[in-house]
Amino acid sequence: MKRCKQLWSILRSSFWFLPSLIVTGSIALAVALIAVDSAGSKQWLARWPGLFGVGADGARGMLSTIAGSMMTVVGVTFSMVLMTLALASSQYTSRILRNFMSDRVTQIALGVFAGIFTYCLIVLRTIRGGEDGVFVPGLAVSFSVVLAMGGIGVLIFFIHHISASIQASNIIASVANETMLVVDRLFPEKPGDGWVDENDAYPTPPSLPEHIWKAVPAMGNGYIQSVDNAALLRLACENKTIVRMEHAIGEFVVQGSALASLALEKPPEKEIIRALQAAYGIDRHRTVSQDAAFGIRQIVDIALKALSPGINDTTTAVMCVDYLTAILARLAPRPIPSPHRCVEGELRVIVKEPNFESLLTTAFDQIRRSAKGNVTILLRILEALQILAGLVTGRRRRRALFEQMQQVAELAARSVDSAHDRAEIEAHQKELKPE
Repeated sequence: MKRCKQLWSILRSSFWFLPSLIVTGSIALAVALIAVDSAGSKQWLARWPGLFGVGADGARGMLSTIAGSMMTVVGVTFSMVLMTLALASSQYTSRILRNFMSDRVTQIALGVFAGIFTYCLIVLRTIRGGEDGVFVPGLAVSFSVVLAMGGIGVLIFFIHHISASIQASNIIASVANETMLVVDRLFPEKPGDGWVDENDAYPTPPSLPEHIWKAVPAMGNGYIQSVDNAALLRLACENKTIVRMEHAIGEFVVQGSALASLALEKPPEKEIIRALQAAYGIDRHRTVSQDAAFGIRQIVDIALKALSPGINDTTTAVMCVDYLTAILARLAPRPIPSPHRCVEGELRVIVKEPNFESLLTTAFDQIRRSAKGNVTILLRILEALQILAGLVTGRRRRRALFEQMQQVAELAARSVDSAHDRAEIEAHQKELKPE
């Protein structure tokens, strides 16, 4: 199941999968309409002679024109897509390119144009005239005109969509919405049985140094995209051992290095090693599906590019801070499970997962450092911390917010020259208390 999800993620973000399906559908449609024409062409011609009464030469000319124009449109569409990808990579960050490649409108537009071209070729091949007899699939030829009209509509909508999709607000909002969906899935408001909030007191796990840890190596180089926690728990229970994750989702692993460790007195058997390795999905890039930190990372990268001296776009950086605040606000009141997973009182899995404090650090640390002397960004970060302070539960999270506030105040004291601006920052600082 994990490999199927990983394969689906790859297919979903490709430019060829959905267009290939649409082209296949256009071939099936052409064959079906030609079959209908072959079975009852005389009936169609007799009933609507003005609509289907096209000779062989006229039908060939019309289909050739439609097919040629569709290939021209495909070329223009690809050029627009490549231009958009280049602009997004240089203006924002290359890590959002997969979001553009996964865009359904772009994939459907490419598929529609290529599908119309393929449809016309199939129908064109069946037209006969002259000594071999005359056969003009009137219904199929007429439907090509409908497809051409539809293609014009798709082209107009695609131009509008591509123009809107490269706006900073839409890009940031899209990444933030995807990340919040991941937060909702990974950290539900009403967690199931066995979940213990990290802010609550939970039983202290058994002393770990007494165990002998046997490392399970990684099969290849890459980023951990997903982990099947249920499979790890099942493997630990079946072998009456403890599985300790050595790397969290989103981290890079080197082939042959420790992927996870097992509490065993002797080296694990090959079946156990294969089962544990199969629970991990590793590839060349990170994805958001189980990695909320990567969604935050993308928005942070956009903010850093906006704050760079070459671009100096404070407004885009402010939008990034606002959406980062929305993501953390979604997580702030929710329970996060303990890293120690037990079954019937026995410790079975020790996971490495992000918590509120680590995501808060990922969201604001680099932006704060790049906002040296930028009063607008520093004030917006303080306002974000105040919003989060009204939503968090537990002292640990509130203490983390207070530490962030102190770091902002310290940076402002060193980099802001205006006494008025420093006083405004200090006024915001006093509103956030450590407890």
